[in-house]
This record gives sequence, structure tokens and C-alpha cells, in this order.
Amino acid sequence: MEQAHLICPTLSPAAASDRCTIIRTRLGCTDLFGVSWRISPCPLLLSSDEFQFFRALGPHLLSFYRGLNRLYSESVKGLQPTWVAAYLDQGKPESLIQYSRMKRFRDEIPAVIRPDVIPTQDGMVITELDSVPGGIGLTACLSQIYHDFDDGHSQIIGGRDGMVLGFARMLRSHQAQRAGCVAILVSEESKDYRPEMLWLAEQLRKEGLSVWCVEPREVRFTEEGLRLDADGHEQPVDVVYRFYELFDLLNIPKAELIQYAAKKGRVSVTPPYKPALEEKSAFALFHHPVLRPFWEKELGAECILQLTKVIPKTWLLDPTPLPPIATIPDLSLGPRAVARWSDLGNATQKERQFVIKPSGFSELAWGSRGVSVGHDLPQAEWGDALRNALASFPTTPYILQAFHKGRLFEMDFLDEGQAAVVHMSGRARLSPYYFVSDGTIELAGILATVCPADKKVIHGMKDAILAPCAVQTS
Repeated sequence: MEQAHLICPTLSPAAASDRCTIIRTRLGCTDLFGVSWRISPCPLLLSSDEFQFFRALGPHLLSFYRGLNRLYSESVKGLQPTWVAAYLDQGKPESLIQYSRMKRFRDEIPAVIRPDVIPTQDGMVITELDSVPGGIGLTACLSQIYHDFDDGHSQIIGGRDGMVLGFARMLRSHQAQRAGCVAILVSEESKDYRPEMLWLAEQLRKEGLSVWCVEPREVRFTEEGLRLDADGHEQPVDVVYRFYELFDLLNIPKAELIQYAAKKGRVSVTPPYKPALEEKSAFALFHHPVLRPFWEKELGAECILQLTKVIPKTWLLDPTPLPPIATIPDLSLGPRAVARWSDLGNATQKERQFVIKPSGFSELAWGSRGVSVGHDLPQAEWGDALRNALASFPTTPYILQAFHKGRLFEMDFLDEGQAAVVHMSGRARLSPYYFVSDGTIELAGILATVCPADKKVIHGMKDAILAPCAVQTS
């Protein structure tokens, strides 16, 4: 039997319905996303052991990003296998590659780290890492709302204002002692997230930071740096929080001017312009046997052990033929080792416990787009997905990843049609938000996305429940 978590067992149906209505009303007042998901009367409850897992995970992920950054840099210099950098640069414009390698940005890594974690019967599994994540403002707002219903039996992870305060500390560490403002630049591609970032900027101003969420075209370039008309007067911009994807740079107004200002040290930009750090194929590099000595030296035994438990087996779908004596490391169909990707095309449904998805630098690489779940597809469609992924390698590399089935959670939500709270069994994606400031990392909150049990891919669909996570205290 799959493990179940009971949500708000002490609330009466009437009280649960009233609470959902209050939550919807408060969200509506913030104009946050228009509330296009199901509302639960209570947060998703995690055990104390699960909470400790997420607290411990942050430092391991920070070490992983630092290691990946070093691995790429040393590969460029020939100190590590050169195919590492070649893979991570595949499909990127040369100008962006050279910009990302500038000495000025050598040690920079993302300041916001959000893994997507699937709780399974055998433990937690990280499906991917996102360094330009949505949901920061949403999780912050939900944390405040649900915290205010505190009944003494649970505590919102990160606390009422953990997301806002953690983001503020991260920005201050980038701002240093400068007296300008922070510009959260949200592109047209990411416009659905603009309402939550506008709300977040307002909360940050209440904390004493001059933060403004604007479109890139609103920033003005001068030889002295970037400037922004905000709060009735023009301000210098000290920090740009980049809420746009690097594959979309050609569509970002003034993108080259922003890059120039960062290159000259006149503005700090985070996440950094480092596409190599935004590839899902990083998980394939972590598991590659040739790179094992590097990771062991870089991460240490404990970090290696913990990451090996949570990072699923992943392979980069490189169509280059192998010699007859070679096999793909650690990939098999039942007892049979795999030497050709085409062997996977003939796998049975039971053997197709894999996911295919773009590695990065593509409009298909975020929001669960471009994802193919092997055992959920007819064999012909699975074969087509595999062939398409291999053919796309020159411009958009894909990865193959072991599929891990999420365990069931039992949750309640407000059914608008019935005007009543109803029950749902679903599978969850837990998205912890970690903020890096002054070399340390902190867990500021966790967003749960719970989809109906029959959905193979978990994402923020209209049938999903979105709620913050809390830890049981009694």
C-alpha cells in the first residue's frame, strides 16, 4: 500500500470550505495568477524527517553547482575531459558561450536554487534543477496566508515571511554597499509570472529594499550604468534579477546593453549568464563513471552519497554510434545491456520506465513542455519521441532519465461546482526554494503541486492543488 498523508483531519467540512473561500479571496486581492488551481484548506504536511531532508539538501545542491561550475571551467582548459564543455555548450550561440566564460563571472553560480522533488515509496527523487524558477512570489504569498491559519499543530516551512526575507538577503548580498535599486526583469516569454513578481517587489520594498519589477525595455542604458524611472525619480540599477531564459535573449529588449553593463562591472546580474549551469544533462555528468574521481574529490563522500540517493540515472541522448565492444554505462533493458539507442525503441511498456525531455536552452525545456513518458505512450509514439530527440542533438540535446513513480497523497480541495470540499488522491512535486547569500544557503519555503493520481507528468495544471508545505509539530 502506498503511503498517504492526511491533510487537516481536525477541520469540519464547513470550516474547511470557509477556509478555502478565505484563501481564494486573499489570493484574489493580490491579483496573483487569477487562482487557476485547486485550493486546499491546509498546507501539505511533511514529517520532521522529511523536513530535515530538505534542510540538509540545500548545502549539497550548492556544492553540486560549485562542482559543476568547476567541472565546466576545467574542461574548457583541458584539465577535465573536453567533451564535458562540448556537451554543455551544444546548441548555444558562440557569443553567449564566450561571454559566459569571462573571468569576471568565473565563480558566479545561481543565487536561487529550486529542485523539483518527487516523493516516492523509496524516498525523494530530484527530477531537475531550476535556477530561473517561477513560483517565488506565489510560494511567499501562500506561506503568509496559510501561516495566518496556524492551529498549533504544524508550522509553515520557512515561516510566514521566510520567502520574502530570504530573497531580500540574497539581493542584499549582491547589492553590497551600493545605494541604487534592484530591477526584476520579466520578459514577454515569462509574462505569466509578472503578477507574482510585482507582488514580491512590493513586499521587498516593505523590507526596506528598493526593488522594482519591470519589463527589460524600461531599463535605460548610460555609460555609467543602467538606470530606471521608479518611485517618481530616476535611480541607478545595482542588481538585475534575470527572470528570462537565455534561449530567449534575441527577443529581450536591451539584452546586449545589460550584458555590456555587467561585463564592465556596473551592475550585478543573477542568475549569471551561464547556460552551462542550466542544463538537465548535468545529472548525466554526475553519474558518468569517467567523471567519478572528479566528483568524489570535489564533493566528498557524504555529499556524493546523499546526491546519489536523490539524482536519478540520466543519460544524454547523443546519436554518435558506439564501437561494437562498448555499451551505454549503466543502461539496460531487463538483463540486457544497451549499446544502441535504437534498442530502446523496441522496449516493452514495462521496460519503458523512462522520460525523454530537452536538456535546456529551448522553449520546450521548461513548464513540462517537450516531455515524453515512455510507459505512457504507444510504442510507435515512443519510438518517434526517441528518434526526434536524437535528431535534435545538434541544436537541442535531449536527456533520457529513469522514471520514478510518486507516492500517493490524500488531500482535500474546494470543488467550485459542488460548493463543497472534496477528497483527492494525488501525486506530488515538492519545490523547495533555496537562497544563496554571502556563500551560505538557506531553505525559505516549499511549494507543493499535487496532481490527480492518473496524471503522469506533475505540473501546475488547473486540476492540481497548490499549497505551501508545513512540518508537523504535534
